Amino acid sequence: MTQHRNALGQPIGFPLPDWQARPRPPRTPMEGRFCRLEPFDPERHAAELFAANGEDRDRRNWTYLPYGPFERFEDYRSWLDRFCRGDDPFFQAIIDRSTGRPVGIASYMRIDPASGVIEVGGINYSPQLQQKPGATEAMYLMMARVFDELGYRRYEWKCDSLNAPSRAAAERLGFRFEGIFRQATVYKQRNRDTAWFSILDSEWPGLKQGFERWLAPENFDASGKQKRQLTELR
Repeated sequence: MTQHRNALGQPIGFPLPDWQARPRPPRTPMEGRFCRLEPFDPERHAAELFAANGEDRDRRNWTYLPYGPFERFEDYRSWLDRFCRGDDPFFQAIIDRSTGRPVGIASYMRIDPASGVIEVGGINYSPQLQQKPGATEAMYLMMARVFDELGYRRYEWKCDSLNAPSRAAAERLGFRFEGIFRQATVYKQRNRDTAWFSILDSEWPGLKQGFERWLAPENFDASGKQKRQLTELR
């Protein structure tokens, strides 16, 4: 991209003369072939999601989350009531279309309509969703809403720098690694260095094409196993 300069010859960012603040994410479902995302509702989703999370016997899922694990449903429900009803973070329940049951959550967070920046976070996939097509489709649906429907410029993913599965997932999904923010925060009485990743609106069309090729019915065999990997198709 050509470097832009002001009248004094100083380098400046490229112009956005028609830029306007973007809408906030709506409270409407996102429909896919394998899953549906809908605003999280503790009354409808909490009990079945608690049961699905209970299949994580060694509690590995909770290691890098700032909350949990929860021994009792009452504690989990109390946390949901306090933190998962608002608009930022805006939690989504991920519903398995084959069963109609919630199998995970994810959220839009740190929503900045003025700059067109939004983050995906608070991701917690139960064993019923892990390594299933719906796990990838859920992330695709959230991206498509951000870029295609709402017109945001930047989509962020942040995680504990020691969370190797999260970092691998970000790169598989097409996020680009941007660096480490050292001693960025404290959670569960320990330090967190935060790894930053992002996707820009200019990168989205190519990524979208790859997602759609991967999610196409012809990319799965009769047992539901992928024929080609996502990274091969973009």
